[in-house]
Amino acid sequence: MNLNLNVAKTHTFDAIVVGSGMTGGMAAKELTKRGLQVLMIERGREVKHIEGYDTAMKSPWEFEHRGKVSIHSAEEYWANNRFGTLANEETGGFFTDDKKNPYIEKRPFDWIRAYHTGGKSMHWGRQSYRMNRQDFEANAKDGIAIDWPIRYDDIEPWYAHVEKFVGISGQKEGLEVLPDGHFLPAMPMYSPELHFKNAIAKKLNRPVTIGRIANLTKPQPWHTDLGRASCQYRSKCARGCPYGGYYSSLSGSIPAARKTDRLSVLHDTIVSEIIYDEKTQKAKGVRVINQNTMAVEEYFAKIVFLNAGSMNTAALLLNSVSNRFPTGLGNDSDQVGRNIMDHHLGVGATSTVEGFKDDYVFGQRPNALYIPRFRNWGNDKQSFLRGYGYQGGASRADWKRGVTQDGFGADFKEDLTQPGSWNVGFGGFGEVLPDPENRMYLDKEKKDKWGVPLIVFDAAFGENEIAMRKDMMSSAVEMLEAAGFKNVTGYNRQDTHLGLGIHDMGTARMGKDPKSSVLNKFNQVHACKNVFVTDGAAMVSSSCVNPSITYMAMTARAADHAVKELNKKNL
Repeated sequence: MNLNLNVAKTHTFDAIVVGSGMTGGMAAKELTKRGLQVLMIERGREVKHIEGYDTAMKSPWEFEHRGKVSIHSAEEYWANNRFGTLANEETGGFFTDDKKNPYIEKRPFDWIRAYHTGGKSMHWGRQSYRMNRQDFEANAKDGIAIDWPIRYDDIEPWYAHVEKFVGISGQKEGLEVLPDGHFLPAMPMYSPELHFKNAIAKKLNRPVTIGRIANLTKPQPWHTDLGRASCQYRSKCARGCPYGGYYSSLSGSIPAARKTDRLSVLHDTIVSEIIYDEKTQKAKGVRVINQNTMAVEEYFAKIVFLNAGSMNTAALLLNSVSNRFPTGLGNDSDQVGRNIMDHHLGVGATSTVEGFKDDYVFGQRPNALYIPRFRNWGNDKQSFLRGYGYQGGASRADWKRGVTQDGFGADFKEDLTQPGSWNVGFGGFGEVLPDPENRMYLDKEKKDKWGVPLIVFDAAFGENEIAMRKDMMSSAVEMLEAAGFKNVTGYNRQDTHLGLGIHDMGTARMGKDPKSSVLNKFNQVHACKNVFVTDGAAMVSSSCVNPSITYMAMTARAADHAVKELNKKNL
């Protein structure tokens, strides 16, 4: 037997974390802080904080196509741009080329990916809301899918732990439907928004708050220690923030992990499968492929955290076959890849506003208003299950309005130097119910350039979501009209697909029973407890709030449990 002992030594760690995004970064930070030597594996290119933000400080005229999507980009980033213009000149560097990384659609699925350091934390919307108590009980109450194995009280201290580290600005409201958290000072509302808030409270008894957002309004010492500074109100977050004003794993958790001197990072390295040891009945490491050289290597660890994003995490489990797991690691329940959820959007209303001409704004606030869920809450009962929230607010027309206005000459130019009229609009984010027929799986024959099976998506919105959307539009119209705004117009785009909300989740759900779930209450694979899944794959239901803060809280909780179990020699 020939053993390369040097390779075994250099390739062995206490923990391996697959993915460097929202939850991968948090896992690395929490594990290294607790004394573990951690290897983080990122399948994409390296991006360095500050110097890696190529477009962050560019002026509009420095973009060849003025920030639009070029024909070249539209072809290569087709999934990103099918509904809008996500991968444009300003932000395209933080999205993934769909032609080089193909997937198969049995039913349309907008798979938005980010293969580079920081993952999707580089372009998330930063809206950060806790799930409420009812969210963790809704499946059991409604008889939908399976019950969560945890409750709000289990995760509440971890919400606080993560919120403090990340830095969430927001306003405490004392609402059961939208639990308060650990907040930095809230961003201000504009005058038309304050009018809207007061009118809706008085006429419809619905609360409106400023968005709870991961942008620093008053940095704390633990933020500045990492080199982070206050939000500059540039609203260029999607380009990457050189100031660290908004939270990403690249400016937050990864630097925190590096400060421990216990973090190693591999880039351009695709984890193709988890190596399962039949004798110990544990995972012993991962097999990887260098995406540039095609070289295959193996790395070993006591525990493995999967944080590759819910679809890639599920694909990795499915591709990790062995005698014990012939259909994929942890797939005894046949639930890996099933129950895809997201949040449905592209529905709401817009309006124009009269007056408020003497009211101006400071900078470019990178935030919006939030209207918490009010449907199927309290005494409200609808024909559909669950509910939705809204994000939106007021904006004021600037000089670009001249493109569609009639006029010419000095007077016309002078008019454009003054702010235009106000507009107010809101878009809904609705809960998607778990359905085992909404799924992804691996194609048996087609593979990518690295020999990894392609993912096939077979998922769509159900009747409950379609019924909810009608109410989402009519309620948005109702509220704008109640505020006295003009030209109220509702919209309900029919070309939305699962995935577009970029909140894809549910492919390896937690549960009490191994027969109907993949993970236990601490995010461990039931039949292979040294493998943890703490990204969106673990979700049992989707709520209607942005989920990233929940993913990070679950990750911190699981990391704490993993280290305790390691110390007890249970893993």
